[in-house]
Amino acid sequence: MTRREGWLTAIAIFGIALVARTLVASQIVFPKPEDTAYYVGVARNLLEGRGLVSDALWSFGTPPLVFPRPAFEVWLPLPTFLAAIPMLVLGHTFSAAQVSSVVIGAIVPVLAWRLAADVATERDLPRTRARTLAIGTGLTAAVYLPLLLHSALPDSTMLFAVLALGACLLMTRIARDPGPVRMTDPRVIGLGVLIGLAALTRNEAIWLATTWAFIGWRAGQLRLVASAGIVALAVFAPWMIRDWMVFGSPLPGQAAANALSLDGLDIFAWNDPPTLSRYLAAGPVRLTELRVVGIAHNLFSVLLVVGLPISLIGLLALPWQARGAAIRPVLVLSIVMFLVTGLLFPVATTWGTFLHASGPVNVLIIVSALLALDAGIARLGAQQGWTRPVAWLGPALGIFGSLLFSVALLPIFGDSSRETARRFDALAATMAEIGHPLDATAGPVITDFPIWLAETARIPSLALPEEPPADVLDLARTFDARLIILLEPNDRRLSADVDGGIEGSACLRELDLGTDPSTASLDPLGVARAFEVVCP
Repeated sequence: MTRREGWLTAIAIFGIALVARTLVASQIVFPKPEDTAYYVGVARNLLEGRGLVSDALWSFGTPPLVFPRPAFEVWLPLPTFLAAIPMLVLGHTFSAAQVSSVVIGAIVPVLAWRLAADVATERDLPRTRARTLAIGTGLTAAVYLPLLLHSALPDSTMLFAVLALGACLLMTRIARDPGPVRMTDPRVIGLGVLIGLAALTRNEAIWLATTWAFIGWRAGQLRLVASAGIVALAVFAPWMIRDWMVFGSPLPGQAAANALSLDGLDIFAWNDPPTLSRYLAAGPVRLTELRVVGIAHNLFSVLLVVGLPISLIGLLALPWQARGAAIRPVLVLSIVMFLVTGLLFPVATTWGTFLHASGPVNVLIIVSALLALDAGIARLGAQQGWTRPVAWLGPALGIFGSLLFSVALLPIFGDSSRETARRFDALAATMAEIGHPLDATAGPVITDFPIWLAETARIPSLALPEEPPADVLDLARTFDARLIILLEPNDRRLSADVDGGIEGSACLRELDLGTDPSTASLDPLGVARAFEVVCP
């Protein structure tokens, strides 16, 4: 393929992916899950001149605990900076922020095409088969549900995928160069920049750097590892200084503390934060069970179920297809992230840690599936004595299978986003009707969805800790919070404790929201409950 043909192919794949993602983004009208709302909300605050702050105190592990809250004590800022660019031009809305994620997400299929082309070249496939395999991989990635869905959400998922895949492609080119590579080679500097930008996107950038150290060591290029590392550190250093000045540490220590969680709700702890002693006291059986659940979640919920049928083929074929230098960086990165999140952060990964870093893994699965289909069809053709080329059949199956699954399931996500938007509209209207409007007079509100409430009502919101009423009251007194709102009370301890009259419950007077459990499925508010703090 000539350079001109390569550019035309890349542009065509990008264009198809862009159209598909634009259509999907038009169906998702609310920033769901909450971390998406956080990135968009901070971008809006930045454009309004308030700085990098949030109105949601969704965790209490990192001081200062003030309003407005300095942003990104755990997460990282680059997705917000990129979302702010279209918001500056098109308005401070979620739909404007989606422009950044749509464009970024459309780059992933182009990188998938390039990765598949590298693998086909390395395996010396016939030219027609190689071209068909590579283009088929790019087009499959363009309509693959996990990549489509997250391209409509302006968070870290697709941005990390682009940076990680780009870095892996550069690693391959540097490692296979037969001649000496200078430390100032543009590819080495570019790799350092990509790793540094990835570090501004997700904490998993540390595993991307580890992958480069492994690839560079295998290639006998340790000096290049150091060179790229210096560039990456230079890119990330200004943010480290900012964190040091604001939070007292250059690194997000709270992210590491998540390894001690025994339950996903531990992240909202107030008086009972995760500790090493409590963690070890859970015993080996419980700790092993957490890891089994974490690994199973990563494998089935994140990778397999949402990507059928391609994910099943790709995962089964992975031991045979993920070989060779061209695919090695993506393979190493995928294995490390899969195991680290499942074994070291087994609870956090069930709340999205691996999910939001899984873009490169999904691309690896697509490449594996298309390679397996190509090899299987080629073998069948040889056995049957087919004389006409059928290399297109594997990619056609991949594209059709992915498209069919995406078309069937994406409306569910769209309906869910509209339902959540209606729920918060109904909450605001109901609270105003009963004399407790969610405005500046409400003060900080404690809730089970603090980021969504902060961004829809534009009021300070506090995460509800999964602790007894006495601890919740202590939180309320600390921040002078007078309202507690539970949108999903059946999932939270406080609701049962109040019904059971646990100590401190007398200080919580339930407000009548007019909800009826028997018709909750028809009411936008569902089974929501609200309480007023009546004790001084």
